[in-house]
Amino acid sequence: MTDELTSSYDVVVLGGGAAGLSGAVTLARSRRSVVVIDAGQPRNAPADGVHGLLGREGMPPGELLERGRAEARGYGAQIVTGEVRTARRDGDEFTVTLTDGRSTRARRLLVASGLTDVLPDIPGLRERWGRDVLHCPYCHGWEVRDQAIGVLSSSPMSVHQAMLFRQLSDDVTFFTHTAAEPTGEVAEELAARGIRVVTGAVAGLEVEADRLVGVRLADGTVIAREALAVGSRMEARAGFLADLGLKPVQHPMGVGEHIAADPMGRTDVPGVWAAGNVVDLSAQVGAAGAAGTMAGAQINADLVAEETRRAVAALREQVSPEVELAEQGAEERALG
Repeated sequence: MTDELTSSYDVVVLGGGAAGLSGAVTLARSRRSVVVIDAGQPRNAPADGVHGLLGREGMPPGELLERGRAEARGYGAQIVTGEVRTARRDGDEFTVTLTDGRSTRARRLLVASGLTDVLPDIPGLRERWGRDVLHCPYCHGWEVRDQAIGVLSSSPMSVHQAMLFRQLSDDVTFFTHTAAEPTGEVAEELAARGIRVVTGAVAGLEVEADRLVGVRLADGTVIAREALAVGSRMEARAGFLADLGLKPVQHPMGVGEHIAADPMGRTDVPGVWAAGNVVDLSAQVGAAGAAGTMAGAQINADLVAEETRRAVAALREQVSPEVELAEQGAEERALG
């Protein structure tokens, strides 16, 4: 079901994953008019289930989103399928335009558009991503426990990633790929944990019966592996924010680009909040949802403050003529 986009809302939520839907529920429960615009490209779509989410352990990602949409609609939020082309300042509000030409206005924006995983250019990685090529030990680690696990050196966090997967299996191999071979303290730590280091570029994967069975090096050597952990470069989906002057910046840990926001989700652009993976590149579903809830609450509070200021100004305008008339009457009586 897709709702019809209307002309204006209190809040437009850009992205309908855990963060966006949680923010929408919070806002709708506060009786705000809110629409979620979602392109239908969730980051975790390849995964079989969501893990580490209390009460929803193992639920397929698509089912979780359907439940979230139903809950948001139950409080009056709208869910619109579409891809945002631009978001622009329009006086005190914003105009959001979709790629199909539709547009709407909003008093506030909540950016929850997530991120894109950019993988190393190795044949087969993308096709097996979220299955036996994975990245997060907390999202997928239990499912590959005690297996032969490989870790590809592909990000500044790859050694740390290897250490975390070592907690789950005694058989972990670290592939340096195009990076330098670990030396010094790092090499000592890997050796102490029994993590084998294999040098040389990785050329591809060996797959049999739709299962990963090995990692193939450029020299033809195949190292038997049942799972491969890869640290992607994570890039915020935020190109549509350029007209607002809000652009992704390098993440402090060097793992990609994100939209900077304070702990409440407020960005440097007045009226724009952000939550979920577009801000916190490593956030799991639960953390992303919590961030969306927080941002939604902050947006509602900001709108309440604005409405209160306007109400006070209107009251003063109403009272001022009455005071002037009363003072004028008092002067006339004194003169009479």
